[in-house]
Amino acid sequence: MSSEPNDVTEPERPARRDIEDKLPRGIWVRLLVYVFAGHLVAGFIYLLFALGASRG
Repeated sequence: MSSEPNDVTEPERPARRDIEDKLPRGIWVRLLVYVFAGHLVAGFIYLLFALGASRG
């Protein structure tokens, strides 16, 4: 067993916490689309109930 010094330096990787704290851009876009679509569906259902109540 030789005790040679390790001359090869590994590139520094970002800390794990930095990666976990930052969400990829695609997830943010998908989240915004789902929130927008969910509000549209909820608004449409509300409109149906409001119209139904006014006719009854």
